[in-house]
Amino acid sequence: MKAKDFALKLGLTGEEFDRIQKGLGREPNETELGMFSVMWSEHCSYKNTRRELKKFPTTGPAVLVKAGEENAGVVDAGDGLALAFKIESHNHPSAVEPFQGAATGVGGILRDIFTMGARPVAFMDSLRFGRPDAPGEAGKRTRSLIHGVVAGISHYGNCVGVPTVGGELVFDPAYEGNPLVNVFCLGILRHDQIRRGAAKGLGNPVFYVGAKTGRDGLAGAAFASRDLTEESKADRPAVQVGDPFVGKLLFEACLELYAKPDLVVGVQDMGAAGLTCSTCETASRGGSGIEIELHKVPQRETGMTPYETLLSESQERMLIIVHKGREAELKEIFARWGLDAAEIGTVTDTGRVVVKEGGKVVADIPARMLADDAPVYERDAKLPAKLAEQQKLDLKKILPAKPQVREDLLKIVQSPVTGSRRWVWNQYDHMVGLRTVVRPGSDAAVLRVEKPGGGWVRVAMTLDGNGRWCALDPREGSKLLVAEACRNLACAGAVPLGLTDNLNYGNPFDPELFWQLREGVEGMAEACRAFDLPVTGGNVSLYNQSPSGPIHPTPVVGVVGKVEEGVKLLPAVFSEGGGEILLLGNSSAGGLGASLYLQEVYGLLAGKPPVADLESEKKLHRFARKILAQEGIRAMHDVGEGGILWALAEMTFGESSSGAEVAVPCGGERPEEALFGEGGGRILAEVNPEAVAPVEALAREAGVGCAHLGKTSGRDLKITCKDVKASWAVAELKGFFENSLPKALEP
Repeated sequence: MKAKDFALKLGLTGEEFDRIQKGLGREPNETELGMFSVMWSEHCSYKNTRRELKKFPTTGPAVLVKAGEENAGVVDAGDGLALAFKIESHNHPSAVEPFQGAATGVGGILRDIFTMGARPVAFMDSLRFGRPDAPGEAGKRTRSLIHGVVAGISHYGNCVGVPTVGGELVFDPAYEGNPLVNVFCLGILRHDQIRRGAAKGLGNPVFYVGAKTGRDGLAGAAFASRDLTEESKADRPAVQVGDPFVGKLLFEACLELYAKPDLVVGVQDMGAAGLTCSTCETASRGGSGIEIELHKVPQRETGMTPYETLLSESQERMLIIVHKGREAELKEIFARWGLDAAEIGTVTDTGRVVVKEGGKVVADIPARMLADDAPVYERDAKLPAKLAEQQKLDLKKILPAKPQVREDLLKIVQSPVTGSRRWVWNQYDHMVGLRTVVRPGSDAAVLRVEKPGGGWVRVAMTLDGNGRWCALDPREGSKLLVAEACRNLACAGAVPLGLTDNLNYGNPFDPELFWQLREGVEGMAEACRAFDLPVTGGNVSLYNQSPSGPIHPTPVVGVVGKVEEGVKLLPAVFSEGGGEILLLGNSSAGGLGASLYLQEVYGLLAGKPPVADLESEKKLHRFARKILAQEGIRAMHDVGEGGILWALAEMTFGESSSGAEVAVPCGGERPEEALFGEGGGRILAEVNPEAVAPVEALAREAGVGCAHLGKTSGRDLKITCKDVKASWAVAELKGFFENSLPKALEP
């Protein structure tokens, strides 16, 4: 096959082939074209999104490692403690092979964190599927995916001994053909433990450590950079196979190695693009070159070609550069952990990645050309033709003349979309490591981690996304989800330190889909600047579409923060009764556009999401953190999806929480809007009666709204809104809430 034809088969364009040929000054061979196909794929190079990503704020006083510099961002948490964190996607692999796709997503993000020198201490995951209660084959397929993905995540996380402490599980028909599996990992380290992925020092040895190389995961980066089709099942070889027990040995061995002073020069995970990525990226970062011999690479299969060895994405492997003369120390450590440690090459001063097989050169490419010189495109963006029509919402044509609030809430609580995620987190070990303070099911997870000088600090983390909001207004929806993530941290008393994002979108060559991405990035960037929140890194996952169409535009944000001193960690559920219920912040419900209510009660995706008031949000978050240090505060929970009525219902679902009697303010809008509207900037709090006046005084001083809604009492949830009065037995609501998801997942 001609070289250009082979390049096209690999997914490179004719123009890219010509660029490669010109850069090399000769015709590339098939092995070299394979290396370019993965490194210049969207998954590795971000060639269609790099211009957009530059719009994010990436600096700040807490930032120690910026976005794009290394495998993960790192922020300062004070007292010499640093936090490394990042989110990655494994969407396409999970669609084709759910168990291994999800498991290796966990393994991959784990390596990104300990590559930085950090000990991984927590996972979160953001999962999106079609509806498990869909009829026929669609529902059966979705249920199979859910079971496989959750089992894969729990298998890997539980085996490596890192707790999964929370996340999201979303069901929507938009994800039926293309599920989303985004995994977030947090690690802790001292400032002086930060590791870099640079190959430096002429003659320093290059080591391959970890598991042996096989043919699994072959060209997985390229596979993740194209649409899912009916033929994608044939891409199973592009899905990696993970071994969490080897993963555990690998990260413990690496952390032991890092503790040796001045032993390690540079370290890089062999993730997407495997040996190709790890060699060219470390050489490019170090302004050096690397030469390797493939016959020295540990292999578990016979007859592997250079193409297969270089493009394999076999898991649990690392590339480590050490100071010459200290090879024995590395070998001793990895031998003790029962892992391969093979010296496969050296650092050179050529600026090139030279690959040999049996002494014969099979690839010779400038490192920067592979790692940094991929073409950068500016794609066309066009307002979707149908968006204006989708944003129209005439409630008079939808809502009945007489509100049916009691029936509406019962529909919502009986849906797996809102049901308890206990079925999921019961499969995760969320207490291993004994750091978890606030467990899954609250607004944010909280960990207690050791400070380098002794003592403890509490760290909060959350994941948020909302495809409905972003489908109907990607800019405003993206601002709202950043605000919601920060609000979740505020409910845990935490100040945000940094944000990592997973941008899940469709095919960038479709101008309407690229418009969604551009609007989403600009909305997120605006919100991050408003909250003084640096973006420390993340992941872009494009081509998320199937023959049935593209997913909703779905940015997912992970935010990490530090819980302030003196703050009490409170539950997100009511106490046993006798408390006063306050609504803090904005009193506007923001309408029913893009709401959970319209989706679950009427099967509609229509209207516009609420407008984000970022300045008011900032005031509310500061106020929430302040009153959490006051006496008499019992519970706190943010108002998000489902509006204030759903938030009130959720607060009754505690182990021994009481019911409530509440009057919800309603102006000129319909009661359904006041009760189910998803306007941001609102938090519900339960306080002791004697704490009401001090909280109201502090609210006036802070310029934050504070409305008294009612009391916690009895065993019923009772609401009044305008002329509407409705009540529900808490036991009945809680029964539906706990059982709706397990019931929907039955065969």
